[in-house]
Amino acid sequence: MRFGLREYTIQEGRLDDFVSEWREQVLPLRLAMGFNVVGPWIEREASRFVWIVGYDGDLAAANQAYHDSDERRAMDPDPVRLVVEARTISLEAP
Repeated sequence: MRFGLREYTIQEGRLDDFVSEWREQVLPLRLAMGFNVVGPWIEREASRFVWIVGYDGDLAAANQAYHDSDERRAMDPDPVRLVVEARTISLEAP
């Protein structure tokens, strides 16, 4: 299983909006596409959103398929518009 730890800094004052949109749009689609999702967590003072996404197989290819999907492209509003900075750390279970 491969994982990506994802950390986003969200526009000031918009963290709750991002969390809501992530739960309503991103999470259900990720789960429907076979991803494992751990989290999310927030650090309110820093307007930070953190989660872990995993996939049993080629995580990079699965992520590409997710981003290329009609469902992902149709997200409106797109939660990414609220992300100021993003960081992903690739992880794998030993």
